[in-house]
Amino acid sequence: MRLGIIGFGNIATALLDQLSRGSDGPLEHLAVLCRPAAAEACAARLKAEFPGVAREVAVVTDAEGLIADRPGLVVECAGHSAVVAHAVPVLQRGVDVVVVSIGALADDAVERKLRAAAEAGGSRLVLPAGAVGGVDLLAALGAAGGLEVRYRGTKPPRAWTGTPAEEALDLAALDKAAIFFTGTAREAARQFPKNANVAATLALAGAGFEATRVELIADPEARGNVHEYEVVSPVANYSVRIENLPSAGNAKTSVSTIFSVLREIRNRIGPVVI
Repeated sequence: MRLGIIGFGNIATALLDQLSRGSDGPLEHLAVLCRPAAAEACAARLKAEFPGVAREVAVVTDAEGLIADRPGLVVECAGHSAVVAHAVPVLQRGVDVVVVSIGALADDAVERKLRAAAEAGGSRLVLPAGAVGGVDLLAALGAAGGLEVRYRGTKPPRAWTGTPAEEALDLAALDKAAIFFTGTAREAARQFPKNANVAATLALAGAGFEATRVELIADPEARGNVHEYEVVSPVANYSVRIENLPSAGNAKTSVSTIFSVLREIRNRIGPVVI
């Protein structure tokens, strides 16, 4: 497989670590897109830490360089700004893109650009389940209409640092669980771009950004990132609760997000898709 990765942060390196450990064998070719100033350090780290991940490895600094390496699949894991800057031109050139920063689609203009790019290129925009489960059932129930979806995201206080939660709560002094946000999935994804990708995923799979209700909670007793949601529909009702461990490099990101992206890649490699 020829794989492209946009970004070289926590999610990208954790994904490469899993690919290196896997039994699928090395990739045919790996291209990593990083900032120009970080290109040399990225190349050195790839060589030192992931020597067996691919038969050929390249570091590029823009979408054109990535496209020139002829990837069969590209994974974006560099944040909302990278989605438009890099995913759009890749889609336009006919390459499928797995977008990890799903919250970027809370911006109507971004969603339209991505959909138009995929249609123009005959490619697919792939939105992985990430840190949450049951998305397949939610998407299936959406065809029947009448969906009601409520989501609650609970994380330790440190996972909310650097977000508007600091304006509502004294995170360092918090001694019990506190709700600091109640609103729509669109509002959550826009205000908490690094923390509310799950809300965006549920909205896109189900009732939409405006109809999906969200609560965000800081809890000093939380041992990880907890995602809970309830679905009411004319066809079926269900609830999901998932307690995710935070990734080692970023408390805002659940470890299961990395394995969700790994699943998307392996479904392209193996003979069976599940």
